[in-house]
Amino acid sequence: MVRAPATREIEVFPEADRLQGFPHPRETRHLFGHQYAEQELSDALQKGQVHHGWLVTGAPGIGKATLAYRFAKCLLASEAEREAAEGGLSVPEASVANRQVVALSHPGLLVLRRPYDPSGKRFMASIPVDEVRRLRSFLSHRAAEGSWRVVIVDAADDLNINAANALLKSLEEPPERMVFVLISSEPGRLLNTVRSRCRRLELNILDEASLRAATDQAFKVGDAEPPGEDVWGELAELAQGSVRRLIGMHFAGGLDLHKSIRGIFGNWPAVKWGQVHTLAESLAPAAAAERYKLYNELLFDFLAGVVRAAAVDEGGTSQRAVASKVVRAERLASWAALWETIVREEAETRALNLDRRAFILGTIQRIEAEARQ
Repeated sequence: MVRAPATREIEVFPEADRLQGFPHPRETRHLFGHQYAEQELSDALQKGQVHHGWLVTGAPGIGKATLAYRFAKCLLASEAEREAAEGGLSVPEASVANRQVVALSHPGLLVLRRPYDPSGKRFMASIPVDEVRRLRSFLSHRAAEGSWRVVIVDAADDLNINAANALLKSLEEPPERMVFVLISSEPGRLLNTVRSRCRRLELNILDEASLRAATDQAFKVGDAEPPGEDVWGELAELAQGSVRRLIGMHFAGGLDLHKSIRGIFGNWPAVKWGQVHTLAESLAPAAAAERYKLYNELLFDFLAGVVRAAAVDEGGTSQRAVASKVVRAERLASWAALWETIVREEAETRALNLDRRAFILGTIQRIEAEARQ
């Protein structure tokens, strides 16, 4: 009896830019709230004035990558597929371009992003130069006559200095009918020379109607229960126009974390250290990575809101109450510097995999010290 040859299962690695259980931006069918940006790209294509480099900027989770992939699909689609579309950057769902981009199998598309390290079971902290060097092989293959080629960098903020310089060489001398789409939430981190060679397209945060529509779309395709009406309003306010953040808060207990932060600082300048230690212990394990990340985002927003409330009397009730207690006008610069320091140290803690508990305790200690000045 002849045995069938053993088949080896193909290992599928996670993607840094995918929310578990939800469609990836390249799989997302509709884009909400950014009609002006989509129209600008569509007009450029129709007029034959497509710039070789586009820098798509805006807050995380508002649709930058979705726009980039829609643009890529439209560029890579055949003339017949474009004509059969609904307009804008849409292409038929059954089109070859759409199916190949969704599968990342289109020969005219290259996506550069943080690689996954299977041995360490984690994503690399940055996009290394070796990832950008894949451009050489990509550029060595000639595209069919009249066809476009597209490179998406998601996110360009993650490029390390060597990778950024390697990408710059291609941006300086782009091949014909080659388009680079750089996605960035922090364009100030990019090299000036990279920014100057791209046409910037800034996306606004989503208004509540667009946020609701985009969130509904994600949950319809995903396999989870959407947030109920009883919590939608608070989630939407804390999400600040970001679908990714709203979904993350819904599943990572964002409302409870926000309540904890307000509770810790409820009696400023006195800090409730018992609550701080309990929270730090719960966020320290590796399994709590998403909650830890969300905690930092909420803390940074809370502090920024406190400083803004002290400076221009804007913000939420709790932030204005805290500001009136501890932030004097002559200390505004010190508070702003503290916020910048904490944000930078959080990035270092994450990149170097340092002790989360120590970072949380040290951060609250610094905030308390500043509040007592």
